[in-house]
Amino acid sequence: MKILIKSFKFFFLVSFFIPSFSSAQDNLPIDLIDAIEYRSIGPYRGGRSAAVTGIPGKPELFYFGSAGGGVWKTTDGGKSWGNISDGYFGGSIGAVAVSEYDNNVIYVGGGEKTVRGNMSFGYGMWKSVDAGKTWENVGLNNSRHIPRIEIHPKNPDIVYAAVLGNVFKPGPERGVYRSKDGGESWEKILFVNDRAGAVDLIMDPSNPRILYASTWNVQRTPFTLESGGPGSALWKSTDGGDNWIEISKNAGYANGTLGIIGVTVSPVNNDVVYSIAEAENGGVFKSEDGGNTWNKVNEKRDLRQRAWYYTRIYADPKNVDKVYVLNVQYHVSEDGGKTFKGYNAPHGDHHDLWIDPNNPNRMIIGDDGGAQVTYDGGENWSTYHNQPTAQFYRVTTDDHFPYRIYGAQQDNSTVRILHRTEGYSIDEDDWESTAGGESAHIAVDPEDNEIVYGGSYGGFFSRIDHKTEQIRLINVWPENPMGYAAKDIAYRFQWNFPIVFSPHNKNKLYAASQFLHISTDEGQSWKTISPDLTRNDTTRMISSGGPITKDNTSVEYYGTIFAVAESIHEEGVIYTGSDDGLIHITEDGGETWTNITPDNMPEWLMINSIEIDPFDKGGMYFAATGYKSGDFTPYLYKTNNYGKSWTRITEGIDSEHFTRVVRADPRREGVLYSGTESGVYISLNDGNNWQPFQLNLPVVPITDLTLKDNNLIVATQGRSFWLIDDLSPIHQLKEGMENKSIHLFKPKKSYRLYGGQPEETPDGKGINHPGGVMFYYFLKEEPDTTNAITLTIMENDGIPSKLFLLFQKIKNYFLNQKKVVIYSCGI
Repeated sequence: MKILIKSFKFFFLVSFFIPSFSSAQDNLPIDLIDAIEYRSIGPYRGGRSAAVTGIPGKPELFYFGSAGGGVWKTTDGGKSWGNISDGYFGGSIGAVAVSEYDNNVIYVGGGEKTVRGNMSFGYGMWKSVDAGKTWENVGLNNSRHIPRIEIHPKNPDIVYAAVLGNVFKPGPERGVYRSKDGGESWEKILFVNDRAGAVDLIMDPSNPRILYASTWNVQRTPFTLESGGPGSALWKSTDGGDNWIEISKNAGYANGTLGIIGVTVSPVNNDVVYSIAEAENGGVFKSEDGGNTWNKVNEKRDLRQRAWYYTRIYADPKNVDKVYVLNVQYHVSEDGGKTFKGYNAPHGDHHDLWIDPNNPNRMIIGDDGGAQVTYDGGENWSTYHNQPTAQFYRVTTDDHFPYRIYGAQQDNSTVRILHRTEGYSIDEDDWESTAGGESAHIAVDPEDNEIVYGGSYGGFFSRIDHKTEQIRLINVWPENPMGYAAKDIAYRFQWNFPIVFSPHNKNKLYAASQFLHISTDEGQSWKTISPDLTRNDTTRMISSGGPITKDNTSVEYYGTIFAVAESIHEEGVIYTGSDDGLIHITEDGGETWTNITPDNMPEWLMINSIEIDPFDKGGMYFAATGYKSGDFTPYLYKTNNYGKSWTRITEGIDSEHFTRVVRADPRREGVLYSGTESGVYISLNDGNNWQPFQLNLPVVPITDLTLKDNNLIVATQGRSFWLIDDLSPIHQLKEGMENKSIHLFKPKKSYRLYGGQPEETPDGKGINHPGGVMFYYFLKEEPDTTNAITLTIMENDGIPSKLFLLFQKIKNYFLNQKKVVIYSCGI
């Protein structure tokens, strides 16, 4: 609850009901500091969505599932969106389905279908019976990826799920599942093999007993994507899923090796079935007898390029000859698939489409920019600049005042955004594009924050001067490797290759391929200062994408340096970590290198981040992951002797919350933060044990963390940027606090600026920093009805300046309240 005092500029946060904690402070008593909150700053520029739906008869109501940010709902036709899964689940969403019979019943399947290199898994099947107000987990917890859900039109307890399964390794969970009791129990009704999961599932609109499903043999590894092979097929059931027949072997369909397949049925004539298939002789196929025979009607390449990423097809509900195919553009045919015309929604790369069965001009599309709505058949679409679902790879900051946050948004541009503004929210006026591309590491010139360096895929590397708007390419090696296998190129620059400045020499810029490179002249020339610091296993550097469609974009480039850090204590002490599991150190600026990989660490892990211990010159931490090999175990390690020995430090982290980053707090020794696939963790004892540090942060993959001015800044894969404004209460925790009746934490330094944080931030905008000074305090016991709690602000001479009534229990008004916030709206 918030109380507003209009004429003052102070901000108070309170916690009480404190549990006792051990003298070693092994665990953080969350109730002690539960007034601390993360705030979402944006940018409000949508990230990928592969799951959208609407409801017939409710023209302004739509839902979409984000590729990392949970489920969203609009009640105003896409003008604004609100998350409806927070507090229950989150992360990657593969399917959203609303019961036609009872619109209050919604099923959501976790895990997107777009199996790109930075994809995340989901958390099974979820169900709401109150239109998304509350949710219940209803099983399929090991499904990982559920790309389609179908609900019986007359009985919402009968539901089908297409389960793609764990795309990083074979498994038995794949196939089509059915529940007849609303998700209480599930039966697997179609299974092909342990590599082929179900990717599309369609119920005949005129006969719910008839189902079509496609299965797809797909696997992603750290160094390749394989789409197609045994088990990829198209199936039909005429008895509600009890029995299935393969119809992709019927006359006229694609032959040979099949990959991903999409399917749709015309609501006008259910004998008309359209399908799009990845194959050497693939394309769009049409059947006029329910799949018994087929005719290839189109083989245009732009309908099926990068098939693994798209391959969705939809029949118009009113016109039997009108059909949609999604790809980079969305394509429309009005002659039964013989010819198509391409169109653009506000963002390209389209993944899902819902068409109102009563009004085909009303649609919602999901693409790499989120979800957009149209009411005129695609002539106009709603914006995606109102969805805080951006996916960021890394995060860094500058020394501007107020400081700015930098990151590269997948499927979009790089961004630098103010962490606070002189307004009352953070919007598009407060951020801009900067150097590099969608997959960049970013480095800010330490002497001139208007000069920024950023990378991208293919070794692309740029420098931008924001003062002059001059952009210069500074690639280490001037060659575009697109289409080549990693083994066939001179320098293997990964999709997300490291870029970092030396903390000692402000002119020294590092970049990494399989070698470490340096420039001291702003990238105009480069010097290689290391040998190959990877395993250099060429059997893992083959051309990616087979057996049908090759796809070499540097996402799968392997045997690369993936993390670099120079010691903040000693110039020339540099650590590198490779994506194939090696740690190296040089103590002489690159003249000699030593392999210091921990002996007990599994092979082939990806070293995702390296952190120098701010208190110990021989100390270093790193985070590693094997998730692209199907291993979701967290891996964090530390050394205090330059890598001569190592300790694994993951006690307390969930066994499937794999780790991408670890950061050390420079204000208090032993305080560490880790970002995992499912949230943030904190350790108070140098990693000996960890506990969740979610507070109000939604369940979302964490890709990076950084600390700046006593703030913790969080980069997410699906919910843009979040940050904590003040970590002081954590730094000031001491033994015996639990015995005090009241404690006031020393506030951090504050700055008087215009702007602040209103009672409610406008829709579609980031939350601004509160104006004034933030005070944190706690109470051991709740005050009784006769006592008031006041805070007096003193002048330097001890004379009281301002007195604030912070807390007074009136009747039961404050009963069971955990937090009181008092702040000013400005002077």
